[in-house]
Amino acid sequence: MNKYKSSLILVSLIFLPFWIGNAQEKIINPKNEFRAVWIATVANIDWPKSNIDPVEKQKADYLEILDVYKKMNYNAVIVQIRSSGEAFYPTELAPWSRYLTGKEGKAPSPYFDPLEWMINEAHARGFEFHAWLNPYRATMDTKTETLSLNHDFNKHRNWMIKYGESGKEKYYYDPGLPEVQNHLTNVVEEVVQKYDIDAIHFDDYFYPYKVPGETFNDRASFSKYGNGLKLEDWRRANVDSLVKRVSHTIKECKPWVQFGISPFGVWRNKSVDPKGSDTESGQTNYDDLYANPMTWMENKWIDYLVPQLYWSMGHPKASYSKLLKWWSENSKNTAIYIGNGTYKINNDTDKRWDNPLEIPNQIDLTRSYKNIQGNAFFSAKWFVNKNQKVTQILMENQYRYPALPYAVPQLKQIVIDSPLLNTFEKDTVNSTFTFKYPLNSKIRYLMVYRAKRAGRIDTNDPSQIIDKITLGANGDLISVHIPTNKENEHSSFAFTYVDFYGNESTPTIVD
Repeated sequence: MNKYKSSLILVSLIFLPFWIGNAQEKIINPKNEFRAVWIATVANIDWPKSNIDPVEKQKADYLEILDVYKKMNYNAVIVQIRSSGEAFYPTELAPWSRYLTGKEGKAPSPYFDPLEWMINEAHARGFEFHAWLNPYRATMDTKTETLSLNHDFNKHRNWMIKYGESGKEKYYYDPGLPEVQNHLTNVVEEVVQKYDIDAIHFDDYFYPYKVPGETFNDRASFSKYGNGLKLEDWRRANVDSLVKRVSHTIKECKPWVQFGISPFGVWRNKSVDPKGSDTESGQTNYDDLYANPMTWMENKWIDYLVPQLYWSMGHPKASYSKLLKWWSENSKNTAIYIGNGTYKINNDTDKRWDNPLEIPNQIDLTRSYKNIQGNAFFSAKWFVNKNQKVTQILMENQYRYPALPYAVPQLKQIVIDSPLLNTFEKDTVNSTFTFKYPLNSKIRYLMVYRAKRAGRIDTNDPSQIIDKITLGANGDLISVHIPTNKENEHSSFAFTYVDFYGNESTPTIVD
């Protein structure tokens, strides 16, 4: 690994003038940082590996993903639970996903609720669980004979618009129909009410990416509901309307559940709008997908954005470095995380991705902007027994220690409770602590910190994090058992709570 560490220092020096000119403080190992991975289920990209695998094999494969990313000190998973009008959970609003059971509408056997199980397993390992839904894509092709009778194509044919390159068309929900917006809002509301998720997450598919020579035929809904607007403005208003409604619905159900969106990485090109980025992107959010993250941030409809900057730092038309700076300078009211394309490592015509330091350097550069709080990586399979040179660099450098996500701006608050020590016992095997269960705050985790050999305890030092314990249903006492060995025989400990909003309490210190 020494050659990679040396290269890392060299590349860092190359970019140092850029950082000094545009950056704030550079932290090597931050205590607070969002570190997420997308787990894509559509077409079995990441999980399940096969839609005909038995349930136990599917469960084992999901746990492998969690365990790999826990070892790498990630702290959030973004799991796709609805990709094309179907679902990875039992609901009357959509059929079971074919990517789970091999046939749309077929329940898993033996029966279980995959979403509930996935959430519990993620929380048990200290991950936030972000439920990822694709709102507008209804099918992945036009083979409608394979659709369940319970699919919206069969129940509401008038909601559907066929669009795409010849031979590769898909059906999409018409975003201009009020009944479509009602339905999609109801889908989100059910998930939020029924499941213990940390966030609802939309990806970049709003109006479909444009195909030259093809027209998205929403003339009928535009004629009926256009209200004198230009077509482009009306389409953006439709997307804004859904985002606003979903936002309000989430907060009315569970105010601690975040709403995040991961838009395409380019808002507008500078050549079209002086406020745009210095890019030459063939498609953009505003002009082609009719999605306007600037409006969502301005109105505080979202808690976080994860713009997908799936390009190399030196890409000539859409540079990661330039776009990172643009998003940093144009963000407000929300947390900003950056989406990174790990699927391109050793797998792209841009040979910069053959350099194992591309992703580590992107993380370093991201950290140099104070108002950007972390990264998410697409997608999960690319670090599961793959690209191990890169993962080794991250584990020895950027992600050497655990980190906690910050609470998003609109959810910051004081945690009323702090861990109240009830008993403390120590023997040659364990140090055992019990705490009274919090009474006034909705607590997700108990954090455990340790300073070795009577060193100074510091809850801002991520190297002192030794555990993140999920709290179950309300009880009288919380028990913590920490193995005792010679190295930490004279340790100091600290304990904090992390509430459902992501805020950390004041520490309780035990010397």
